[in-house]
Amino acid sequence: MLFSYTIIIIIVTCLVSFISFNNDSLKRELLFSPYDFSNNKKWWILLTHGFIHADFLHLFFNMYVLYIFGPFLESYFLSSSEIGWIYYISFYLLGIVFATLPSIFKHKDNPNYSSLGASGAVSAVVFAYIIIFPLKELGLLLIPGLFLPGFIFGILYLLAENYLSKKQYSNIAHDAHISGSIFGIFFIIAYDYNNLLSFFNDIVNYFYSFLL
Repeated sequence: MLFSYTIIIIIVTCLVSFISFNNDSLKRELLFSPYDFSNNKKWWILLTHGFIHADFLHLFFNMYVLYIFGPFLESYFLSSSEIGWIYYISFYLLGIVFATLPSIFKHKDNPNYSSLGASGAVSAVVFAYIIIFPLKELGLLLIPGLFLPGFIFGILYLLAENYLSKKQYSNIAHDAHISGSIFGIFFIIAYDYNNLLSFFNDIVNYFYSFLL
């Protein structure tokens, strides 16, 4: 693809992230703080935190996943609407915003909490992909060779994220992953209800095939 909105998003995110790696004041200004959003009216951080990352590995993982799944979703929007590019970019940006909602409610009075990264939007992309292609096999980078149908992968992913969110083993914003995933599901269904019907039809046929 000579022109890709996904590639543009990746390039912009990489540029902003690279600059912020060596500019702590910029990173503080762009990262998401529920306290600053609620008390200091820094509304822009709802969006800007999705374009900066903690380090190169954090950036690489998010952009790699976006590079794998983004083009499929981009192609879907472009082929289904004359303004598909607007839907795609809006979907991605709203995924960034929607991923902040849990932390706004949980940490709006905590000035020490902050988050950054495109994980919420990337999760939205992956789960929209799963709704459209529920039987496409997905794997984990950490477990080479293990591939599962997308809808099973999605269920296990959400269960794992929910468990890790409750245990709070690390400073990873698991709530953002969950809310981004949920946003991706509801957006792609609202965009075309047939996606939900097709999703269930594919799953029914998948299990029915084991009975034959």
